Amino acid sequence: MTTVYQLKHPAVRLRSDTKLKMSQAQAESVIRNIICELVQRCASHGNEVSETLAAFMIKAVVLDPRNGFDVDRTLTPHDVQKLTEICLQRLTERCSPFLDTVKMQVYFDLNYTTRKEFVTEIHHVMESKLSPLSREITDSRVQTRKEAETLYQKITHYMLLRSGMGSPSDTDTLHETTAALQSVFPQTELGSFMALLKRDKEQQLKDLSMLVTGVRLFNRSSMTKDQVELNIQDLVPEVLREVLPVSCTALEQELEDCERLVWRYTCALEALTEPGTAAPAEMGVSVELLRQALYNVRQHQAFLNMLMADVKATVQRVELLQSELTAHFQVLRDTVQSKRAVPAAQVFPMFRSVSRLWSGLQDEAELLHIFRNLALSLRPFVASQAQIFSENSIDGLLQGSEIKSDAERRRLCEENPIEPAEMSGPDIEWLVPEHPNDTEPQSVQYSGFCGHILVCRDGLLLPGKPQLGLLKYKEKLYAFSSRDSALQFASAPEHYISEVAERAKRSPELIQLLCLHRQFSCVTPYTELQSGEHLLVRPINRSSSSTQTDTHPVESYMDRTYEWNEWALRRKALKLADLRRKQTHSTQTKLSHLRRDNFTQTYTSKDAMGQTTQDGESSMPRPLVYLSELRGQRGRPMVRVELTRALDE
Repeated sequence: MTTVYQLKHPAVRLRSDTKLKMSQAQAESVIRNIICELVQRCASHGNEVSETLAAFMIKAVVLDPRNGFDVDRTLTPHDVQKLTEICLQRLTERCSPFLDTVKMQVYFDLNYTTRKEFVTEIHHVMESKLSPLSREITDSRVQTRKEAETLYQKITHYMLLRSGMGSPSDTDTLHETTAALQSVFPQTELGSFMALLKRDKEQQLKDLSMLVTGVRLFNRSSMTKDQVELNIQDLVPEVLREVLPVSCTALEQELEDCERLVWRYTCALEALTEPGTAAPAEMGVSVELLRQALYNVRQHQAFLNMLMADVKATVQRVELLQSELTAHFQVLRDTVQSKRAVPAAQVFPMFRSVSRLWSGLQDEAELLHIFRNLALSLRPFVASQAQIFSENSIDGLLQGSEIKSDAERRRLCEENPIEPAEMSGPDIEWLVPEHPNDTEPQSVQYSGFCGHILVCRDGLLLPGKPQLGLLKYKEKLYAFSSRDSALQFASAPEHYISEVAERAKRSPELIQLLCLHRQFSCVTPYTELQSGEHLLVRPINRSSSSTQTDTHPVESYMDRTYEWNEWALRRKALKLADLRRKQTHSTQTKLSHLRRDNFTQTYTSKDAMGQTTQDGESSMPRPLVYLSELRGQRGRPMVRVELTRALDE
């Protein structure tokens, strides 16, 4: 009996044939063993590989038709061994742009998330750092005056750490925080604080920290009374002042360098794949490596563009928060001015608003740090292509060709736009956007690249030109680099779509670069899989359909007063008949006119007791008489003997 295997989550699914059924637990165990074997063998070769990367490589090898694996075909142990060896070979390659691109995609997929989740993680880290001190404050039991002073000092440290305005080791900062805390929470109120529940104590600590931070910020802004306008740059977090001017500049410079390299690789590969050009082998150039290098820098460019968009959004957010903070300080100044006392209900909400804006600026500073660190972490993943292709070697491939940027390729469109009448076919529609430059690449298939050139020019990536128009096929938009490419793609769209998918199978890094996840449901990111989902399955074809019906085909009349119940009608009739006999009378008498309410005072009765006689009883002697001589001779008298005993005996 031969045991065979089939691919499944997370990298491969192993299942026996109909004669020998393997349990789910056994299959999962074998899957884990394959991944662990790859990780261990890569470590023995000096390569640190994560389980996620190993699983992704297994999927990439299985998808590549050149390796001879099929998702629907069961695999023997020999095939599993072959799969392991191929994955090990690809994971241990030296100076491989393909491997670096896959590593970069896995790293970015595991470390990049939405802005909301980043902010949530920042808050979670801060709460975890403050939780030991918060637990000491809420769990403490004050018995003596010294313990009360110690608890108050801990609360002061908590306020200082939560605000992020200075260090507890700074004496001036500590005195400033203590003074601000005493103004909103004097030490005499510790008793009421200790009487609260633990949950209420934690909430009051957070509320007090907001008030104290707002008071400290207002006090700092009040020191600049001679200035006509408040210099908000002096009040923003120090870490934000350090990272804000550097983040945009450094990321812009890195993105410019990456784009310059992308344009050089694109021009070199375009020249090598031009029809009628000498064979690349004769020129001593590997088109495969050059193509992998182009995909590597293109992916790096895509990730840097995402980070750049996040940084720009963060900078705009910082400017908005700074303007709001300035306005709040001005309102606080106008409210307080030179008054000796201001109602707490009027000024405390303003302090909370100022503190909330300050916390928002701190979050933006942390986000800038995260985006900058992500950009720096991507640099090692583009090192291999730089080692393979030096600047001199690329210059030799260019042979004096003009290097065009993506923007220039889109702008220098000498061809006439395609008219919608030139396109014909089922489900085909040609759209000419009013503002081509505003077309977002995310809304266009293949990330805005030309699918026809990708198929016909051996994997070359050229950006599409929205000026020509967009092809809408089955509710999806496609852009093209030339008029001929658009017409040829429209003549057989299904053919080119399938060819792009086949190209992505041979170069799995294109799946994420061109956003082909819908066509390859089997390459869903490892961290996004839910329990029970299969990685290597056939993609599910979905289609959107809609129908429209009239809300009311026939207009109907609805009588809201209709009643079908006969007894309900009877009850209603009796009620109406009874109401007809009812009359309302009212009279005003002299006695009830303008009478006032009187009241009397009474005393409640007291509980009293009295003493009465008690019932008594007496004890009588029990009579006992003995009669003798009852039996004997006749004529003799009866003798009566008194045997009654006295009570005192």
